[in-house]
Amino acid sequence: MNNILIGAVLGLVQGISEWLPISSKTQVGIASIALLHLTFSQAYTFGLFMEIGTILAAIIYFRREIYSLIRVLVLRGNHEEKRLFTYVLITTIVTGAIGAVLYLYVDSISGGIPLGIPMVIIGLILIADSLVIWHSRTKQRYGKNTRKFKDLTIRDYLLVGIVQGIAALPGVSRSGITTSAMLLMNIEPDEAFRLSFLVGIFAAGGAFALTLLASHTNVSSALSSIGLAGLAAAIIVAIIVSLFLIDFLIKIAGKSKIVYLTAALGILAIASGVVALVIGLPVGLGS
Repeated sequence: MNNILIGAVLGLVQGISEWLPISSKTQVGIASIALLHLTFSQAYTFGLFMEIGTILAAIIYFRREIYSLIRVLVLRGNHEEKRLFTYVLITTIVTGAIGAVLYLYVDSISGGIPLGIPMVIIGLILIADSLVIWHSRTKQRYGKNTRKFKDLTIRDYLLVGIVQGIAALPGVSRSGITTSAMLLMNIEPDEAFRLSFLVGIFAAGGAFALTLLASHTNVSSALSSIGLAGLAAAIIVAIIVSLFLIDFLIKIAGKSKIVYLTAALGILAIASGVVALVIGLPVGLGS
């Protein structure tokens, strides 16, 4: 296949899977093994590297929030902006501490890891989330509102950072596990999706930087296989698809249909996990 076409396919996979509970690094890794003939270790690293496209899309979509964070850095932020800055800072530090250790551990393994199991678990959690949302919406009808961002505490920030750090493991979806955790924390669905996607910018940025620092050989191998034109195509497609999907998911999260969407995402995650288990992924790390 032409490298530009391969890049477009990988960008499409990245742009869709980053925001769904099916682990973008795993899906991109599987696609790169098939299309670029990478080893699992190279594909796992490339899956993290490819988050550059979705990072840029999220920065564009959340440009107002990013501007608010910059205002705090230059000592001009208001109370709400400082609260958002604290949330991003704490979750990012905790995520980095946990995620870096897990990434380096996985990168050093020479055996196989059953990638489908984490996706099945996340799928079951998402189905449970749909029941939680249905129950919370029932409470809202009786005047008992679920939690907004202003209701969150430092403890909540720490919990989000912890679960996001766990997403460094192969097969674990960052957006899936963080959104699920927030929904189980009784945070409003649209807030949960927004806060998960926003803080994911910094988690993905850290993962991208870590691949360059700790696994530059794997990155070089992957880039030599896809070429600069293929990489550019992948990034552009990932940005376009991501912008559409972020907006769609956040908007629908504020509507009653989110119950059905969350259940459907859970079923999708379980199906992806089962497929991964059936076809025996991975073939082995470092092979």
